[in-house]
Amino acid sequence: MLGAMLPGDVTPDRPAIPIVSSLDEVAFYVPPYMGPTSSLEIMREMPALQVVQLLTAGFDSVLPHLPPGVTLCNAAGVHDASTAELAVGLLIASLRGLDEFARAMPTGAWLAGRRPALADRRVIVVGAGGVGRAIQARLEPFEVDVVLVGREARQGVQGVDALPRLVADADAVVLAVPLSAETRHLVDAELLSRMPDGCVVVNVARGPVVDTEALADEVIDGRLKAALDVTDPEPLPADHRLWRATGALISPHVGGNTTAFLPRARRLVEEQLVRFADGRELRAVVSRPRAR
Repeated sequence: MLGAMLPGDVTPDRPAIPIVSSLDEVAFYVPPYMGPTSSLEIMREMPALQVVQLLTAGFDSVLPHLPPGVTLCNAAGVHDASTAELAVGLLIASLRGLDEFARAMPTGAWLAGRRPALADRRVIVVGAGGVGRAIQARLEPFEVDVVLVGREARQGVQGVDALPRLVADADAVVLAVPLSAETRHLVDAELLSRMPDGCVVVNVARGPVVDTEALADEVIDGRLKAALDVTDPEPLPADHRLWRATGALISPHVGGNTTAFLPRARRLVEEQLVRFADGRELRAVVSRPRAR
């Protein structure tokens, strides 16, 4: 008998596969959203496991725990809208000084003055997947010049090799790439040095995509600004200098965790369970079985 193990808040009303309690029977596993490492380590105790369906778009933390012969699927499409909303919100808040206004409220300081508009800015969106394209779609109505950057150049997308040239006249750089060996510290001290004064670095990808200390140097110096939903390390230690940097705006990794999450996650899991039970191709496959 095929079995599935899912968290209670995404269990379909009428699942296509019986929900089981014995780890020996689990063939389809949905780890808890943003769960502890133990929720991944437990996969070693599932000898019948065939599919792991994530509730996150990122999958870098799962790969070290994925047993051989198991298919890994991510939550492509589930978090695109919410993460894109936050990316645009962080960018607007940073440009218009909303974070500074909030900090000034307890003292009643009236910080009037002219601030940069989002309109007429040039924004480089690094990541041409679902989240990156959702960010692009939300930025364009603000009368923004958006340049989409992907792994390789293609119609409407610049290749990542062009990034050093592209950031040289950017008003903002928004990061929406998965974490991999190629993207770890993609934004390092050298790339940051190529960005013009006042450029805003927005990270809704994964913390290690950016060299945190190199970014902190630039922000504290006042040359660049940062709007981060993810950090490295994460959570960012309470005594880290970025918390007190005037040009930094930090949210606690909440990009995809909105009211839109659960309904979309349920729909994805339901569809994947039906596909799995019917022997059809699964959606959003990011890692196919390795040989045992």
